[in-house]
Amino acid sequence: MRKKLNIIGQKSKKAFSLNVETKKKNKVLKDYCLLLNKRKKLIINQNKKDINNAQKKGIKSNLIDRLILNEKKISDIIDTIKSIIKLKDPTNIILEKWKRPNGLTISKISIPMGVIGVIYESRPNVTSDVASLCFKSGNPVILKGGTEAFYSNKILSELFRESLKKNKIDKNFVQFINIKNRKAVDFMLTNMNKFIDVIIPRGGKELVKKVQLLSKVPTIGHLEGICHTFIDKDANLKLAKKVVLNAKLRNTAICGATETILFHKKIIKKMINPILKNLENHGCKIIADNETRKFYEGNILKANDKDWSKEYLSAIVSVKTVKDHNEAVKHINKYGTMHTDCIITQNNMTAKKFLTNIKSSIAMHNTSTQFADGGEFGFGGEVGISTSTLPPRGPVGLNQLVSYKYLVSSNGKIRK
Repeated sequence: MRKKLNIIGQKSKKAFSLNVETKKKNKVLKDYCLLLNKRKKLIINQNKKDINNAQKKGIKSNLIDRLILNEKKISDIIDTIKSIIKLKDPTNIILEKWKRPNGLTISKISIPMGVIGVIYESRPNVTSDVASLCFKSGNPVILKGGTEAFYSNKILSELFRESLKKNKIDKNFVQFINIKNRKAVDFMLTNMNKFIDVIIPRGGKELVKKVQLLSKVPTIGHLEGICHTFIDKDANLKLAKKVVLNAKLRNTAICGATETILFHKKIIKKMINPILKNLENHGCKIIADNETRKFYEGNILKANDKDWSKEYLSAIVSVKTVKDHNEAVKHINKYGTMHTDCIITQNNMTAKKFLTNIKSSIAMHNTSTQFADGGEFGFGGEVGISTSTLPPRGPVGLNQLVSYKYLVSSNGKIRK
């Protein structure tokens, strides 16, 4: 295993030394789309192997749903790649240029990050999304998908490599680790820092925690998505009711789902019952502080301090009453994870103060937190979401997968 992974690393480094022009990149992605369409039956047959294995292991049905590749999902994958093709190549762009009084001309130029290792679970579309984004941004990628999607990931990566080969480009721009042993992940994290420049984990809390704990390579990602929606005293009830329902229940399993709702104390009599009853009627369990429980007329459980730090990823929500937007900000900055947080208000001054003072990588106004997604941001998809205070932050899409360097020129200047 050690030898095999080192060879993969060496091949990635070699691929990184090549410079592929934009037209060639787009041609590879177009041909990949054609192959995905042409080999739909093969992809679905390989996917069935994963589905059958998952069912034999007794994996929950909601997790099996994430694994399924059908004609509709393959078409969605193709549409995502087509959107990436339309985006401007983010590399070799002059970001800034200036001339110094000493005669130096300095340019800041965007460049690829390097070899990217991506460790992920469940969803096979991550293979095609990540491969396409990394390749378009000039970064070779080493993919380590979960064993539950082994055959699906394998065929999707093989078809990308086929497209690279067809266009006479080093197929090792995309490599898939076809080792099922979990020790392969440990080796990537601790022994491949000579080859891998950055690791991106995409998956559950335990996977991300392990990556952040063990990795000797810099990582981009987030541990949890404890997202908040704060309903201010100047909120519009109809808007708030609609946004909160979507933010919590559209898809409870994504990291952008709202996990805690905060109510301004001045509107609890008016808004708590219509907003929370709407959630309860759609199957959501409500856990709340004493102030909220005094006014809510539906089924409600008592919250404790630990509930403010929970990422439920299911139809459960924590609810708390706060005295104003300042207290909401304090609560979010204490219990949140700098992922995505929203204020619902018609007062633009209050919104500005809230958006300025929360530490979140994504701050929203009158908007469902479920929009925390690279595709929705127009990034052509994402390789993940970063909650680090260092860049990149938020959805990491095409334009976030680059670094930069400085080019300095002069007419023989020397420093005194």
